[in-house]
Amino acid sequence: MKKMIGVILVGVLVGCSSSPSEQEKDSNPTINQTNEQQVLATNLKVPWDIVKFEDDFFISERGGDLVKVEGEGNKTPMQLQLQEDIVEVGEGGLLGFIVAPDFTSTKGAYLYHTYVNRGKRLNRVIKVKLENDTWVEQKVLLDQIPGERIHNGGRLEIGPDEKLYVSTGDAANKSSAQDLNSLSGKILRMNLDGTIPGDNPFENSYVYSYGHRNPQGMTWSEDGTMYAAEHGSTAHDEINIIEAGKNYGWPVIQGDEQKEGMETPLFHSGDDTWAPSALAYRDGKLYAAGLRGEQIREFNVDSMESTIYLSGVGRVRDILFANGNMYFITNNTDGRGNPQPEDDKLIKLPLEDNEGA
Repeated sequence: MKKMIGVILVGVLVGCSSSPSEQEKDSNPTINQTNEQQVLATNLKVPWDIVKFEDDFFISERGGDLVKVEGEGNKTPMQLQLQEDIVEVGEGGLLGFIVAPDFTSTKGAYLYHTYVNRGKRLNRVIKVKLENDTWVEQKVLLDQIPGERIHNGGRLEIGPDEKLYVSTGDAANKSSAQDLNSLSGKILRMNLDGTIPGDNPFENSYVYSYGHRNPQGMTWSEDGTMYAAEHGSTAHDEINIIEAGKNYGWPVIQGDEQKEGMETPLFHSGDDTWAPSALAYRDGKLYAAGLRGEQIREFNVDSMESTIYLSGVGRVRDILFANGNMYFITNNTDGRGNPQPEDDKLIKLPLEDNEGA
């Protein structure tokens, strides 16, 4: 499930486990070059998130811009009218963006962005409304999320339970990930009006899961199982099954390490680095956008195999499945990549089976 308006499936979060030896069975890389890639937009500036609504795309750019890409590829900058200036500091800036389930009638959407207050870097989640091609701030849903030059998290997703999920990084403060009184190093869950759901695992708390280093991808399977992708420390990137109230170990354990009361990942990169950003699910497989790994990686949750699905485009920030296609954005202009002519790009890849996703 990714950021496209569609039918909401209600599911129950289901857990599964595997022995450490089964967590990473990396088969020979298979690079998908069967279908021709189509570039829909070029010269994007550090793009971060893709949203598709009908025939149009909305793309957030870390520097503080939102871009509309129409079906034929026309690119239009959109204005933002916010109460706090978006500040691009290191990995911070304009990050997560998602439209509301009732966007057709309300034109509402949600933003996650970095700002500075009295010299302190912070992040916040706000609701905005599209008014005459300008996104106007309507309401602050959550403020004072710790921020830093690194590890700001930033992904927003609406789950099958119609709750808003927010990934936050540890903001370079490792111990905060284990502190249930801190909003950093967590996956947060809230109602779409910003209130705390009554069935959250910790009373009067937005915290849904904790012990995260820098999660940037969240998705759900058709049965309601939630998955998240997380940046590890010097490799040991993770793909986790997320369950309410669980502790995912950072900074106490990583990779195959185990400790009572802490979860080990479904997959991890070992001594390699994927630097996974977005995560998407389709037909029993997970797809992670790899930044430093410069690939889209496929994880088969049945066979527990991990392979390279696509490479050759540099850093990949976000992935979206819709209408029988995979859409993704490159992220080569963020200072850590090697930009090619007309980078960054929104790219369409038709799927071999051409089935809706």
